[in-house]
Order: sequence, then C-alpha cells, then structure tokens
Amino acid sequence: MPQTAQHPASYAYRTVREDVRVPLADGVELHARIWRPVTEEAVPALLEYLPGRIGDGTAARDSQRHPWYAGHGYASVRVDVRGHGNSGGAPGEEYSAQELADGVSVVEWLAARPWCSGNVGMFGLARGGSTALRIAALAPPALKAVVAVCAGDDHPDGAAHPGGALLAADTHARSAGLLSLAACPPDPRYVGDDWRRMWLDRLAALEPPAHHLLTHRPGEERTRPGPDGGEYRAIRAAVLAVGGWAAPGRDTVLRLVEQLAAPVRGLIGPWSQQYPDQGLPPGPAVGFLQETLRWWDHWLKGADTGVLAEPALRSWIDGSGPPAGGDGARPGRWCREESWPSPDVRGIHYGLDTALRAAGTASDDRFVHVRSPQHTGVDAGSPHPAGSAADLPPDQREEDGRSVCFDSTPLPEPVEILGRPALRLRLRGRSPRGQVVARLCDVAPDGSSTLITRGVLALAGRPDGGPAPADTPDRALDATVDATVDLAGTGYAVPPGHRLRLALSSAYWPWVWPQPQDEGFDLDPSRSALTLPVRHLAADAGSAPIRFGPPEQAAPLDVRRTEPLTSRPERLVIRDVAAGEWRLEVDPGYGGPRIHPDGLVHEERTVEAYRILSGDPLSATARTDRTVRLERPDIGWDVTVRTRSQLDCDATHLTARSQVSALEAGSVVFSREWERRIPRRAP
Repeated sequence: MPQTAQHPASYAYRTVREDVRVPLADGVELHARIWRPVTEEAVPALLEYLPGRIGDGTAARDSQRHPWYAGHGYASVRVDVRGHGNSGGAPGEEYSAQELADGVSVVEWLAARPWCSGNVGMFGLARGGSTALRIAALAPPALKAVVAVCAGDDHPDGAAHPGGALLAADTHARSAGLLSLAACPPDPRYVGDDWRRMWLDRLAALEPPAHHLLTHRPGEERTRPGPDGGEYRAIRAAVLAVGGWAAPGRDTVLRLVEQLAAPVRGLIGPWSQQYPDQGLPPGPAVGFLQETLRWWDHWLKGADTGVLAEPALRSWIDGSGPPAGGDGARPGRWCREESWPSPDVRGIHYGLDTALRAAGTASDDRFVHVRSPQHTGVDAGSPHPAGSAADLPPDQREEDGRSVCFDSTPLPEPVEILGRPALRLRLRGRSPRGQVVARLCDVAPDGSSTLITRGVLALAGRPDGGPAPADTPDRALDATVDATVDLAGTGYAVPPGHRLRLALSSAYWPWVWPQPQDEGFDLDPSRSALTLPVRHLAADAGSAPIRFGPPEQAAPLDVRRTEPLTSRPERLVIRDVAAGEWRLEVDPGYGGPRIHPDGLVHEERTVEAYRILSGDPLSATARTDRTVRLERPDIGWDVTVRTRSQLDCDATHLTARSQVSALEAGSVVFSREWERRIPRRAP
C-alpha cells in the first residue's frame, strides 16, 4: 500500500495564493499560480514550468508541494508553458527554443518582483525536470539552483531511443497525451469570455508530436539548447539530480554527477517516475521536500545546511525478493559514494562461455543463433512506471523462455551491482537490419526470474555499437563484428545461492519497435562477455548510515472522486492461439470524474492497445485513444477533447495517424486528421 505522507499542523509562515499573468516580449501572457509567505522580507522564488495544466491536470500534485515551500519561506510558482492550460499563444514542439526562451523570461520576471530576493530555483518531474536542466544550460543569472527528478538529457541512449532503437510503447501514447494536453481549452473562470477564441486558435495550430518524435535522431546535432554533451559545461546552477531505478532518467543522474562542472549531488532511490515523497510502488517514500529544502536554503538563502557534506551519490541497493507485483515493495538499503565513478566499484567480466553458459549448444561453427518470437516483451512492464500496481515487470520466466539465456552457477557470495553494465558481443547478422535486446535477471532457487536491468542496440548501420551517420547504407552483417550493448544503470544485490541470467532476444515488443526482418542474429559466446559494475562488499565499512526524514506534504486538495461502475485491468494480455496474435491492452486507471474545490469537473479515459503476430514484425500496431471532459455546471460550460494516435509500419516506413475532435456542449467545433509516412531511417 502507498506510504502516507504527514501534513504539518503549522508552518513558519502564513501563506497566500494568487493567479497572475506573466507577460512575454511578443505580447503572449503565461498563466502562473503563486503561493507566497506573508512577510515583509524578500524571499527566493521556486519555479515549476511545464504544460500539465495548473487548473486540473497537476492541481492535486501542485497542492502537495507549492504551499509547503511557501510555508517554509519561498515564493513557489507553477507556470503553464505557452499554448497550454490558461496560458496564451500557440502550442509548439516540446523543448523548442521558444519554450526555453519563455522559461528564461519567467525566471527573469520572478527575480524582478519586489517580493523576490533575486534568487530563483527551478524544479520538476520528468519533462519538468528536463526543461529545468535545459533552461539551466542557458545560464540565466538569477537561476541559482535546480532539482531535477527523473529528467532526460537527450543522450543517444535516452528513454525515447534506447540504443538507437525506437521505443514503441512510449512514442505513440506520449504523442496522444501531448496532443490532448495542447488541444484542451483554457478555463473561462480564469481567462473570461476570450476562452473560445483562444481555444480555436490553439486547435488550428496543432501538430501531432509523433511527427517530431519519430524523425528526431538521438545524438544528432540539435538546434535547441540542452544539457547533452558539451551543454553540461554551460550549466552554472547547482543541481540536485534525482532518479529511481524503476524509472527513466536514472542514467541522467549518473552522467550529471560524473560530468557536471557546477556543484552537483545525485540521489537515486528504488522509485518509479514520481516525486519520492509520493509513496507509490516501489517504495520506500522519503522526506523529499525536507531534503530539497536543505538544497534551496543553501543555494538560495546562503544557509549552512550541510548539503555539500553529503556524498556525491546516495543510492538505493535493491535487495532480492519475489518478482514485482502488487505493491512492488522490495527490500534494500541506502549506500553512499563519495565520488562517481566510485573507487569501490570495479568492472567484473563474465564470459558467455565461462562464467555464464547457455543451456543449448552452439552450431558447428561455434555461433549461437538468436531469433525470438515477435511478442517477446509482453512482460516488459511500462517504459514509464508511475506507481501503478501493474507498471513493473512481473516474473521473467516466460520472457526467458522466448530468449537465449546464459546462466551462472549459484553464487557463492553476494554480488552487489551499482552502475551501468555493458555487454560486448561478437555478432554475425543475417539481415540488413536487426536488434539485440539484453536482460539481466536474478534467478532464485525456486526458478523465479526478477529483472535487474536491460538494454537494446539497433544494429542497422551500427555494427560497432556506435551511432550511424545519416548516409550509412543498410547492409547485412555478413562479417563478424563486435558490438556493445549498454544496459541501464542499476543498484541491485544478488544473494548467494541465486544465479545471474543474461537473456538475449531479437525482439522486445511493445517496448521496442520491431525491425522489418525476422532473421535474428548469430552470437559467438567465446568472444562475448558481460561486464558488471560490482561494488566491494566492504565498501560501507565505517560509513555513516544514510537517513531521511518521513515524507511530508501540504494538506491534499479536496478533490472528490466518483468511482466508475466498471473498471478494466491495468495491463491485459490477450492471446489468439489460432491466429498467432498477441494483444496488450493498458488502462492507466484514471477512474471516474474528479470534482475540484472550485467546481470544475474533470474526467479522463485512456486505453492503449498493442498488437502483433508472433511471426510477423510488420504486423505491429500501436494505438491510444484518449478522452478528456471538462465541465463547469454552474456556468453551463462543457467541453470534450478526443484524440487518437496510431502507429503501424511496412518494410520501409512507419505510418503515424492522428485524430483530434473537440466538442462544446456535445457539438463538434473542430475536427482534424493527420497521416504521415516516415522513413524508418529518418534523414
């Protein structure tokens, strides 16, 4: 069950809340909600800047932290980006130069308020954290500190394109979600009678995010600033980088701690993509707001809070337990690394024909053939776990059965892994395109298999594991080549008596979009090895324990929920045995209508569906249907936005189809469809 946060009975300051408009140079105004302490003293400002809609989408979450910060002496500010929520202007591409420039303007506007001390901090979760890092890379002078949670940095191995592959289960659903956010109208309670004109202008400017998500090549030169590569050096603000082993962005934390020139500390817990005080699976929750307050007080108020005495990296080491399910709770402990990379972590090599061995036998020419059914991956879990019971990967035994596995003997002593494993493979391909998916699992004596971490490498044009130039032709890997698969960072302790398992597959649907050929690849175990970052078992000797306070939040928003009469399973796998078809249906479980304290009724329904034939990679289809309804019964305002995002393929192209319908009082006021064929190797 989720761990319940405490709500302080009183604060150092009384607080006030106000909604204001932030003017930009081109005349557009952004909607800001400000919680401020009642004091004559100027105070620092904290900014959370994202498209999530202050009035409804993030209202409950905002109420947990912004009033808390205000009660501790900060002006805490939530701003919707241009073209979203009650902000003016047209929606644009995420992380666009315009969006980031607007963010810099908001930072400067806040610093110039008479109630502000001139010092500003930024924080955010996922996209909000990523945006904060990108704005920090532009180095506005007033921005002194950042707290980035589960942030991405557009690294070539980032969450959207792991190992150069396309993340299917995220791309189309993300596109539908972003499209829906941008298509929803302003609220007449906050913008008045102009809401309809603003809404129609917004709808006319829509462009499906899938078009950009499918054509952006990871690691290529970008026209927008960001914290990848050399941009790390441009960040001057002190960064507290936070992630979870169960969430995207954990490798961003490791890269920031290793590469950032500005002051930086890293914190990685067991968490999913949520703020660490939420108490959602996998726990435990910690006093995250108190931890960030120490960061703000040091960098924005000049108080000695001891944050620089903390180690470079504080991380959770997962203990072994039953595979994820239910509340996802796992045993484990905190550890500290005074520097990163850590001298207490060293690479241990496990050969695929020595320390790890396959149950099968190699062919006469020593190569092992790997060719997986296309539905391998149905037990991958969510690419962006957000704390739902079905988000985390279940027992991997069925996935292991669809893969070629290399197992160790039972371990004589614990093996504690901390960092990013790497897999070096000697390969021989059978088609111009392919991919390697590697999963590292903990196999218990009862045979249960728990996912530790995983990685993927697209082979087309990347025979050595490096990024392919845009003009690299497709070719079969008819010669043997060495390739490296980088697995995602992890902190995990495998107990004695358990076995390590490396499971290799050529498919991982719907986590990764399938390659057009279905030939698999050949592997030479005698020239292949897994390198694990193994932490010394005595590394904690003499170290002070890592401790956090209990989770705290401001009192929750009084949102009343009406539970639906029926509900769907969060993740439902359907197999048509005769047709050889596998279908995965995902329901985020938003529940029934939510009635906000100001009378707004907000309802969302979303269903994702992924279909594939086990023997046909070109049968892959992903579709997300999303409906958002907003209603104010007291003024007769009732609007509905329906979006659909669908992605399918042939041998040479992906086809993205998107639909938006907008209704006012049941009547359609806008409807549009898009269809775009995108070459599999976008220029």
